[in-house]
Amino acid sequence: MSNAAAAATEPYELPLSGQLRMMMGAFWASPVRRQLVLLAIALLVIIIATTYATYRLNEWNGPFYDALERRDMAGFLKQLGVFGIIAFCLTLLNVIQTWLNQITALKMREGLARDLANVWLTPGRALKLAGAGSIANNPDQRLHEDTRILAENTTALAIGLVNSTILLGSFIGVLWAISTDFGFNIAGHHVVIPGYMLWATILYALTGSVLSNVVGSMLARLNADRYAREADLRSALVRANENLKPITLARGEPSELARVQDAIGGVLGMLRKLAWALTNLTWVSSGFGWLALVAPIIIASPMYFSGELTFGGLMMAVGAFNQVNTALRWYVQNFSVIADWRATLARVSFFRNALLMADTPAKEGQVINYQHGVEGDGVSVRGVEVYGEPDMGADGHGIKLKEDGFTVEPGERVMVNGDPGTDRHLFFQALAGIWPWGRGEIRLPQAERMILMPQEGYLPTAKLREAITYPSGIPDVTDEALKAALLQVGLDRYVGQLDKVERWDRVLDKEEEAALQVANAVLRKPDWLVMDDVLEGLEPEVRVQLIGVLEGLEGTTLIYVGRSEDFANRFKPKIYHVAPLHPNGGMEMGETAPQTSVKLHE
Repeated sequence: MSNAAAAATEPYELPLSGQLRMMMGAFWASPVRRQLVLLAIALLVIIIATTYATYRLNEWNGPFYDALERRDMAGFLKQLGVFGIIAFCLTLLNVIQTWLNQITALKMREGLARDLANVWLTPGRALKLAGAGSIANNPDQRLHEDTRILAENTTALAIGLVNSTILLGSFIGVLWAISTDFGFNIAGHHVVIPGYMLWATILYALTGSVLSNVVGSMLARLNADRYAREADLRSALVRANENLKPITLARGEPSELARVQDAIGGVLGMLRKLAWALTNLTWVSSGFGWLALVAPIIIASPMYFSGELTFGGLMMAVGAFNQVNTALRWYVQNFSVIADWRATLARVSFFRNALLMADTPAKEGQVINYQHGVEGDGVSVRGVEVYGEPDMGADGHGIKLKEDGFTVEPGERVMVNGDPGTDRHLFFQALAGIWPWGRGEIRLPQAERMILMPQEGYLPTAKLREAITYPSGIPDVTDEALKAALLQVGLDRYVGQLDKVERWDRVLDKEEEAALQVANAVLRKPDWLVMDDVLEGLEPEVRVQLIGVLEGLEGTTLIYVGRSEDFANRFKPKIYHVAPLHPNGGMEMGETAPQTSVKLHE
């Protein structure tokens, strides 16, 4: 199956009508809806006023050029005054419309970007999507560049379409009136074609539209592929920049350079294809554009030479032809923009749809039943199996709790252990609610009472005081409390750097990052602390110090998922065990757990 055919079967893809419904629904629910409606009304008023002024300008052609033909100086000067008034009004209207265009694009981008960010960072959703294949690649590209292009193109195309429609309605009547009774002789027969100028203009524009559609039919797909390649290049550059130290230590610059060069080659390859496609389209768009300079005169010349039109009437016909042709050829002139718009609409709407589908439960019987803050105040785990691959269910790899279940009461210490090679991290993710695929029941306290501490935490680029109180800060926390927490976990040398802004994930080593996570728990004083093998791989002194700090968390229930003799010796916890779901057909002892992935379901 080709890549295109495979992509067509993706469950998150939508037809154009579905894409439009999704994005219109998002805008209708957006806080910028009212502002966009008011801006749209204002733009419509300005466009109608501009069309009326343009209509008056076209009427002005008649008396102005007739005055020139008669060599009437007084009439010529009078018409110049009329032109000045019309030109000033048109200039003012154009300035206002330009400002409204920019503000509308700004508000549309605000609505798009904020909606997509809200949908993406809904708790747990982005992580569920992360393994869903190509749709999860480079979400930053979709949030940043795709929303910008989609907002700008939507605004420009919508305004252009409305403007062209109103122009068309206004000037069709002019062309019809000019050539209502036009006739000419063919082989001795007098043939009358009512509205001859109108039909000739429509035929001219329709020919250009059909040719452009045929020549530019590949542009939408090429633009979508181009944005995907641009995102791949950006991802390669960001990844290399984020990992400069390990790359340098491994002397991996040549390898990374090859990857970056491949990504650059992918972008350049798509740009070459686009260049050829746009060049071919230019033959049509540019050719018809230049022909439009003489086409109306050629079409109207039989009427002029027969005496049915004055010179001023000819110029009115030329002006009306140009306005109708511009309106009818709007699709031709904007074909590449429409293709670009279609590509970004698909990328944004597919991504949004995939995120919403990530919340859709898997097949019945294949998701863990979660209950929060009900039936008591503890943690309860019953009959839990966790599947490594949601679409494989119990037939795939995964882990299960050896015991039938367990209950953790407030204040207790618990360790969930397992043999080497058992994917204990999968159990932590299930306990955290971010990997729901499996079976059984997990009852948890309210989320705000718990801290989930992964083995590798996240540190924002911010002041140290913000990093240590991540994610939402701690009300009324004092500098003395922050410094005391740093001292308690052994981060003495950072006590004076509370207001220093750094990339803390680069400044701190592994032990210090773990210590900062524990300091965060000391300050936040959770009722429940669930840790994912946080102590693994730390230096013995650091491990002992952090366990001592954890021991001082009075009133906090500790659940440690992992293997730690120091934790077991100090806390004497209740110990439970996880094991491979299929011990005879699964992982060998000591084998690294395979990568998990998420696939979306309808």
